[in-house]
Amino acid sequence: MKRLMVTMCMLAMLAFSMAQTIKGKNMERKEKTIRLVYPQWQGGHVNALIPEIKDSTAASQGYVLGAQLLNFLAPASNTDTYTVPVSMAPERKVQDGVYDRDVIAEQTHAAIETLKKTNPDCIVTLGGECSVSVPPFTYLANKYEGDVAMIWIDAHPDITLPGEAYPGYHAMAVTACMGLGDKKIISQLPAQIAPDKILFVGLRDWERDEIRERQKQYGIHHLTAEDVRENSDKLLAWIKSTGAKHVLVHFDMDVLEPTEIIPAVGVVDNGMKINELVRVINDIAHNTHLVALTIAEPMPRTAILIRDMLSRLPMIGQ
Repeated sequence: MKRLMVTMCMLAMLAFSMAQTIKGKNMERKEKTIRLVYPQWQGGHVNALIPEIKDSTAASQGYVLGAQLLNFLAPASNTDTYTVPVSMAPERKVQDGVYDRDVIAEQTHAAIETLKKTNPDCIVTLGGECSVSVPPFTYLANKYEGDVAMIWIDAHPDITLPGEAYPGYHAMAVTACMGLGDKKIISQLPAQIAPDKILFVGLRDWERDEIRERQKQYGIHHLTAEDVRENSDKLLAWIKSTGAKHVLVHFDMDVLEPTEIIPAVGVVDNGMKINELVRVINDIAHNTHLVALTIAEPMPRTAILIRDMLSRLPMIGQ
C-alpha cells in the first residue's frame, strides 16, 4: 500500500507540476487553466482483468476512486476545479455496440457544457478511464480552430469502433477524437482531430491484428518506449513537423512499466519508467504550447480491497 500511495503521489505531483508549468506560461499569455475531475468509469469493463476484485461493478468503478485519489493527492492549487457528474448506477448494458452508451452520452454532454460555461484556454483532466480526454481535447481543438497536435501516451491505441469484439468506449477514445464512432456521442463533440495530427507514444499492445492494420490505414505514427528512453528528440521533431501551435497530451497510466508499478489495469511489459514519462511530458511542456494534460486509467487495486475490508468491519461508519 505504501508503494501504491508513493507512486500515486508522484503521478499527482506530475499533474500538479504540469498544471503549474501550464499556468505559469499562461499567466504570461493571460490564459485561463482549469482542473477537470472526470471520474467516468462506464467506458471500461475490466473485471476479468482484475481477478482479485470479485465484484465486477466495484472493479469497473475503481476508476471513480482513482480519479478521486489523483485529485486528493495532488498538491493544493488555486486553479479552479470542476467535477463532471457521473452516474453510479450499475447498468452495464451494450447499446449499439457500446457499454452504457446513453449514460456516456449524457456525461459527455455534461463535460462539454462545463467547458463551454467556464471557457478555459487550458485543461488538466484527472480521470477516469481513457475516454475522459475526448470532451476536453475536442473542445480545445475547436477553440484553437484545429491548430492542435495530440500526443497519446498509452500501451494501447484506443482506435476500436462500436460493434467490435470489445464494446468498452475507453478503447474507442482516439477514434472518437477523430470523429468516428457512435453517432449519439460523436455528434456532441465540438471538433475532430485529424490522424496526421495524432502521435502514439509507448504503444505496445494492439490486442487484435485488425487494430494494428487500422492504425496503418489511418496513418497514425507511433514511438515506442525505447524511442523516448534516452531523450524526447523524436517526439519533439514530430510535433514540429505538424506545424501545430498547441499540444494536447493524454497519459494513460498503463503505459508505465509494470515491474516498477502497476497503477492501471494493463500489465504488458517493456513500458515507460516513471522518470522517463515525467521527462517526456516536461519536455513537451517546456518546448511547446501545452494546453491539455490528461491523466487517465488509474486503477487503485489495493485501495479498493482496503475499502471493501473496511466496509465489512463492525462500528466503522456508524
